[in-house]
Amino acid sequence: MAFAAFGSSAPTTQGQTKSGRVVLALLLPGLIYLVLFFVIPLVSLVLTSLEAPAASGKIGEYVPGFDIGNYSYVVTKYWPQIARSFGFAFLATIISLLISYPLAYFIGVKARSRPMLQRMLVTLVIAPFFISFLLRTIAWKQLLADHSPIMEWAHQVGLLSPSQSFIGSEAAVVFGLVYNFIPFMTLPLYTSLERLDIRFLEAGSDLYASPAKVFRKITLPLSMPGIISGTLLTFIPIAGDYVNASRDFLGSSNTSMIGTMVDADFLQNRNYPAASAMSVVLMGIILILVTWYVRKSGTEDLL
Repeated sequence: MAFAAFGSSAPTTQGQTKSGRVVLALLLPGLIYLVLFFVIPLVSLVLTSLEAPAASGKIGEYVPGFDIGNYSYVVTKYWPQIARSFGFAFLATIISLLISYPLAYFIGVKARSRPMLQRMLVTLVIAPFFISFLLRTIAWKQLLADHSPIMEWAHQVGLLSPSQSFIGSEAAVVFGLVYNFIPFMTLPLYTSLERLDIRFLEAGSDLYASPAKVFRKITLPLSMPGIISGTLLTFIPIAGDYVNASRDFLGSSNTSMIGTMVDADFLQNRNYPAASAMSVVLMGIILILVTWYVRKSGTEDLL
């Protein structure tokens, strides 16, 4: 029996080896993709952020080095843009959550008994993705221009003074951010609420809990994974956005964000180390904030 048991381990070992090879073969394309389009660009970005100016002194010419001063330079020079970026991201994320949660609740819970209506509403939520991000932002720039019907009405009812422009203001940038990224908040919330067991809500009502208490004690905790996912999917890209805050779209020189400065340093000033250092700083701050947020929310499994 001992020999039989010893001999039976060989096929098992061979099967495990074969299974491991199959898993490795399946993972290999994804690993190659990550190395080529994430690891190598990230290493290149960090190395570029440490480059020093070339001895020739020509603009755009740099040599490999270890110039940590690039980081102190960008943080000192661009701290208003850093603060503004995360301020805009925080405000736009909160507004998106306040708008998206009732919408996702209606689609995922209230419209569950009407599948046709539910599918139509989900389609309307994702419909903006069918149009280019830039085209949607340019369209809002035209709609919110000084002499557009919307702004003429706003001036007439007193929402804006006749000499005040909406385009180029911080409110316009936040509006554009909320509009462009609100589907990223709504879809995770809808997915979480759509899986919500209605019997829990009915049980809470049967136990004489008020609708507000049912929401606070049952609906909100059970939808927390959707809230965490939605806020992360919204906050992270907003913090690095540069389209809405650009003076070519909804912003001005007073609303520039980190992405705007990276774009200017890379394409206009040809200060590649500064642009790279600013990108690394942005990634580092986002990583710290996201890690803190996920751990405080008790959803470490999302990391």
